[in-house]
Amino acid sequence: MSKEIEQEFTGWRKMLWPIHNFELKKFLPMGLMMFCILFIYTLLRDTKDAILVNAPGAGAESLSFAKGIGVTISAVIFMLLYTKGANLFKREGLFYVTALPFIIFFSVFPYLIYPFKDSLHMSLSTIEMHQLNYPYLRWIIPLVGNWTYTLFFILSELWGSAVLSLLFWQFANAITPVKEARRFYGMFGFVGNFGLLFSGPAIMLISNYVQSLGLSRDVSLGLGLQYLMGMVTVAGTFLLAIFYWMNRNVLTDKRFYDPEAMGEGKKKKEKLSLMDSIKYILASPYLGLIAMLILAYGVSINVFEGVWKGQIKIAYPNELDYNHVMGGLSTVTGGIALVLMLVGSNLLRRFSWRTCALITPCVLLVGILIFFGVIYHNNTMLPDGMKITEAISSGVIQRELIVFVVMLGLAVNAFGKAVKYSLFDPTKEMAYIPLDPELKVKGKAAVDVIGGRGGKSGGSYIQMGLLTIFMGAPLYQLVPIIAPIVVGVVALWILSVFGLSKKFIKMTDEKSSAEKPALVIADTAEVAAK
Repeated sequence: MSKEIEQEFTGWRKMLWPIHNFELKKFLPMGLMMFCILFIYTLLRDTKDAILVNAPGAGAESLSFAKGIGVTISAVIFMLLYTKGANLFKREGLFYVTALPFIIFFSVFPYLIYPFKDSLHMSLSTIEMHQLNYPYLRWIIPLVGNWTYTLFFILSELWGSAVLSLLFWQFANAITPVKEARRFYGMFGFVGNFGLLFSGPAIMLISNYVQSLGLSRDVSLGLGLQYLMGMVTVAGTFLLAIFYWMNRNVLTDKRFYDPEAMGEGKKKKEKLSLMDSIKYILASPYLGLIAMLILAYGVSINVFEGVWKGQIKIAYPNELDYNHVMGGLSTVTGGIALVLMLVGSNLLRRFSWRTCALITPCVLLVGILIFFGVIYHNNTMLPDGMKITEAISSGVIQRELIVFVVMLGLAVNAFGKAVKYSLFDPTKEMAYIPLDPELKVKGKAAVDVIGGRGGKSGGSYIQMGLLTIFMGAPLYQLVPIIAPIVVGVVALWILSVFGLSKKFIKMTDEKSSAEKPALVIADTAEVAAK
């Protein structure tokens, strides 16, 4: 958009809704796509944790091993398949073949897999026997013993990386120029985060309803899964329908999408092989800095959540109660995110890319350190050798104190995620726009899937290493070691922002300079023709 068009927005309209009426045909479907993706993401995120943390023989510590081993290997396999698929399918087909298998699996899980879990899983006594014989594999054995839960967890984790970080933002980057992105990207998140706001109450409502029926624990969980995965199926179908409609009714209009202006009208390069694509990506320092941002966020938030979810398990040991807390997290996150989306979209237009990109690590660091400080204070109240569950049962520590820690962690998590959605994601995605089409597709696949999963896996490996070294010690007792690690990771994050900012400004200026002569030639030709 030209400066003249941007200046049409004044006052509250400029702050709250910087979208032209004619742009709604493009903007609203994209916002609804993000709504569906985040709605599904939240339902899966809260459900996968509740299932695996409370699985027989497992605990919050098992999440680290599930992410560090299962999710990491799956992410690598997915990236290889996706890169191969990018050579075989066009953009629209690639979207379908990537998203549809996820939706099908979650649709059939409550009906064709969960009812047969007793015959598919190890018994609790078998898991405990193996844990006793192989103590160093204590948190891995439940993942193998409850393998369908682990599979559900892995695919739920991949949904965010594959569909939100990769498919949606790759599609948005391909059809949105930089100047338009400054207005659109923050507002995409504003519309999309209603998905968080609606999914939280939906989870809590279903949990309360199922518990009120007085059914057994297994039957209640199965019924809850049917309701939740039914909503996932409906939202997933709606997502694919919107994408199909956009390709036929929006991208055919040059007001909304001009392939030549986005660098796609030029003679296409010969498609690279899988190994050539990986080499091409690794040779880009620019992509390396983007990957560092994602890795640092993943490590810091994963380490924090590992400790926090352990506190939830202590305070709320039932799956549905656990899910109720996670639903509350989604509701609070959605509410905060809606406010911050409006603030963030204005910050993106008023301040530099670097300033906006620095807000997320600073906010997250302060919140996490406050949370760890309270955990450390609680640890000083425990007698030597006594675990927190024993201290609660014996009256040394009141359960309300643990509930307070859970609520504090919920607030830190909600605010941190809201800042991520409103500022971290838009600034990260804007960084891809100056890249050529090859790096946009294959580079983004490697950075978002491998980088995103690598970040969470990095946090998991840290926890796995500590749990292995300090065998038998829960994560909350390791806070004095974990906190300095988080500080160091966030420091690297901030340094990467400064480095990427310089390259982003340089590449954006070069792209603008290259486009101006072409525009002048086109205008001259048009005048001559007249």
